[in-house]
Amino acid sequence: MDYTNLGRSGLQVGRLALGTMNFGPLTDEATSHRLLDLAVDSGVNLVDTADVYGADANKQVYGLEPEKGRTEEIIGTWLAKTPSRRDQIILTTKAYGAMGPGVNDIRLSARRLRRACEESLRRLNTDHLDIFMLHHVDRSTPWGEIWSALSLLRQQGKVLYFGTSNHAAWHIVRGQSAAERLGEFGFVVEQSIYSLMRRTVELEVLPACRELGIGVLPYSPLHGGLLSGILRKQEIARGKAGRAEAGLREDRDRVERYERLCDEIGEHPAAVGLAWLLHQPGVTAPIVGARTVEQLTLALGALTIRLDEERLAALDAIFPGPGGPAPEAYAW
Repeated sequence: MDYTNLGRSGLQVGRLALGTMNFGPLTDEATSHRLLDLAVDSGVNLVDTADVYGADANKQVYGLEPEKGRTEEIIGTWLAKTPSRRDQIILTTKAYGAMGPGVNDIRLSARRLRRACEESLRRLNTDHLDIFMLHHVDRSTPWGEIWSALSLLRQQGKVLYFGTSNHAAWHIVRGQSAAERLGEFGFVVEQSIYSLMRRTVELEVLPACRELGIGVLPYSPLHGGLLSGILRKQEIARGKAGRAEAGLREDRDRVERYERLCDEIGEHPAAVGLAWLLHQPGVTAPIVGARTVEQLTLALGALTIRLDEERLAALDAIFPGPGGPAPEAYAW
C-alpha cells in the first residue's frame, strides 16, 4: 500500500479507502468484520461511513422502519472485538440526512451537528472521530454557525479533522473562506461521485480542491457496478433496482468497448476503473464499497496497475470528460 497526505494535512492515508454503505443491508455483520480485517491487514487505513447508512431499501419499499445507524453499529462491534484496530484506522463518518422524525433531526444546525457526532461516537464505540464530514450542502444554515459547532467538537477532542461531501466548488470555497476568517484550519477532504462514467467534478470541484489543499475521495468509483465487469458476470450489480440496470441499457456499447480494452490491458475492469482514478491529479483515494471479500481483493489489485498515456487516451476516447477544468472547458 502506498500512502499520501490527505490534502494539506499531515494525515497519511492509503491510496484506497474502504466504504461501508453495504454493511447491514447487503453484507451481514460477520462478513463486514472480515472485510474490515482484510482491509486493515492489506494496508487500507481509511474507513468511511455515515450515520444514515444501514437503511434497507427493501424495507423502505414495504413501509417498514429502516435501520439507519446500523452500519456504524457494525463497525462499533468490530472495534469492541478488536480494540487495537482503532489506532490502525482513520475513521470518518458523515452527518446531514434525517435520523429522526423531528424538524431538527436533519441538516447542519449546531444542535444537529453536536447530537449527530455524539450519537455516531456511541454507535461506533469510540471516543473520537478522525474526520467528521458534512454529507450534503445545507443552504439554510450559515457557515459561521457550522464552524462554531465544528470548532467546539474539535476543542472537546471529539473530532480531529473536517470534510465535505457532495459540495459544489463554490460551496467548498465559501466554507473554507469562512474557516479562514474565523481562524480555523478548515476542510481537508471532499467526497464526490467520480468515475470514468461521471466526470463532472473535473470542471470545478477537482481544480478548487487542488488549489485549496483539499484531498478528494471519489465514491461510486465503478458507477454502481457498470465498470466492474458487468457483462462478464451477466448480472446487474447491487440488484436490479439500481443505476446499473438502466445504465447498461443506455451505455451498453461503451461498456462493451471498455471491457474489450481491459482484456487488451490484461486486467479486470473493476481494477482498471479504480486505477484510472488513481492516475487523476487531486485524487487521494477511491472509496471501495465492497460487498464481499472477493470484491475487495479484486479492488486491491488496482494499486499495482500502471496506465501509460496510450491507455489513458483510449479510456478518454470511450468515456470523454467535460474537456478539462472550467472555464477553458466551455469558453475560449
